[in-house]
Amino acid sequence: MDFSLTALFLRATLTVQIVMVLLIAASIWSWAVAISKFMRYGKARRDAAMFENAFWSGQPLDELHERLGDRPRSALERIFVAGMGEWRKSHAPGGKLIAGADQRIGRVMSVAIQREAESLESRLGALATTGSVAPFIGLFGTVWGIKNAFENIAMSQNTNLAVVAPGIAEALLATALGLLAAIPAVVLYNHLSSQADRLVGRMDSFADEFGAILDRQMQRREG
Repeated sequence: MDFSLTALFLRATLTVQIVMVLLIAASIWSWAVAISKFMRYGKARRDAAMFENAFWSGQPLDELHERLGDRPRSALERIFVAGMGEWRKSHAPGGKLIAGADQRIGRVMSVAIQREAESLESRLGALATTGSVAPFIGLFGTVWGIKNAFENIAMSQNTNLAVVAPGIAEALLATALGLLAAIPAVVLYNHLSSQADRLVGRMDSFADEFGAILDRQMQRREG
């Protein structure tokens, strides 16, 4: 009897075949999400490094803001543009700062950071869902395969291994596919979540530093 993966799949009952297809699809989707996130996070780190070099190069902030314009490309650029936009709006026609400018600038940058965090963490839920649900889907296939094995015993009135082996084999294959989908998904989710947290922390640090610079300028003007 052929016990290759293809043969086991073809001999399995329709229910177990559906379970296997779902698990394979979930595994492929998880890897696709993970690869796209790895690429995006790598680009986000490179863009952040480039912008930080420009920000700390000594170039006037107004000139940097004008150069970025209304189409910032990276997360830090969007946070910077949001803060500078509110900074400019906080000046009265005579050049005097409107009261509460520092709180408004902080809130605007916080909203920008929240949006970037949501964008970074989007679709990570697919990995968490796969990691938590796939073992149970595989277990369902296992139970169904064992049920099929017992049915074969009852119909043939024979407990020979050749009778029960196909059902047991498809049950074990369903278990293996469930683990194959779940374990990488959990590992990838934890790793990518930590990367997203570090990127968000980098944004928070930049916003704090930028806010401190603007606050010093406010204090000088008030002085």
